[in-house]
Amino acid sequence: MKKFLIWTGALLIGAFLGAFNIGWLQGIFDVVAVIYTRLFQFLAVPTIALAVITTLAMLGTKKETGRIFLHTLKYTLLTSLSAAVVGLLLYLVVSPGLLPAEVISKAQGDIPAGMEAQSYSNYLINVIPNNIVTPFSSGNVLSILLVAAAFGLALAFMADSENKLTLVKTLTGLQEVFFTLIKALVWTLPLGIVAFAAQLSAQISSGVIVGSLGKYVAVILGGNLIQFAVILPIFLLLNKLNPLKVFKAMSPAVMMALFTKSSAATLPVTIQSAEERLGADSKVTRFVLPICTTINMNGCAAFILVTSLFVLQNGGVELTLPTILLWVFLAVFSAIGNAGVPMGCFFLTLSLMSGQGAPIGIMGIILPIYTIIDMVETAENVWSDSCVCAIIDRITGVQLS
Repeated sequence: MKKFLIWTGALLIGAFLGAFNIGWLQGIFDVVAVIYTRLFQFLAVPTIALAVITTLAMLGTKKETGRIFLHTLKYTLLTSLSAAVVGLLLYLVVSPGLLPAEVISKAQGDIPAGMEAQSYSNYLINVIPNNIVTPFSSGNVLSILLVAAAFGLALAFMADSENKLTLVKTLTGLQEVFFTLIKALVWTLPLGIVAFAAQLSAQISSGVIVGSLGKYVAVILGGNLIQFAVILPIFLLLNKLNPLKVFKAMSPAVMMALFTKSSAATLPVTIQSAEERLGADSKVTRFVLPICTTINMNGCAAFILVTSLFVLQNGGVELTLPTILLWVFLAVFSAIGNAGVPMGCFFLTLSLMSGQGAPIGIMGIILPIYTIIDMVETAENVWSDSCVCAIIDRITGVQLS
């Protein structure tokens, strides 16, 4: 409770100082925010790799591994589908109107050059590494996960030997070193929260983030809020877990995700919170959470669906039931394959719309307000990861402390 109050106080202090938008002070906050983001990204890459390798090396040949993975996939699909359905229902109820044609055409130039030419197949191809260095140097989370899984399974299926035992012990020891570094960084997190909050407050006060699309923004953010505060807690309750207890334990990770806008960068805090604050078993957390960080994108599924429907409708496409159901399917599975893509949801939706010949100028209108959308989506994604981890920890028989 004491730590939560400190974080909340840091949030309020940062928001207060950022509202004045003082040049030299804001410069300091920008530097601190960049440093914290880089440090967490630095820890995230080896944390993902080592967590998956060591867990699979110990569990790879056991029934528990397949069981945990199937449960992870099951709840990833269920939570992502529920997020998309919530977004769809809100879209149908609120029914955002059509934008003026001149507004769409003017916004065309705001789209990053060349991004509409990218295809979804290119993103999938880039997931397959052609050398062992590239995934780690580029921070491609899904590629790192594939490499780590291959190494972990190879260790699991190797015959027992002194070399294997030495390698597993070395990797496990290295993993503990990184978790010690994570604890130290989390201890100083209030300073980072002040900087992140000041950045956001300055953007709002200067008018960078505005609700220019009204109903559309209400649907996106409203859907995220309902998924966050209602649907995911229902999943926890159905599995006999206390949502308030789980949220209190995982709040550092959710708060970190809100400001960094990166599930991968937040992963070290998510694992640390799950193990030390929630009491989840490390065999579950270090296997489930890296996978969830990569494929469990509730906020992205809702964004892709709602934005696609909005753009298609403005392009004159009639939203019939078959069309809507098709895009629900596409949104959920596109979100799963979206990991590792910079500004993933935005650029992937842009690519999908370009392939449909839709008026992608609308994406240029959305771009200036995507920062706030991305923050909320990432927080929801990490909260969903936390819920899935807690549920699987209980299902596999490990009681929460």
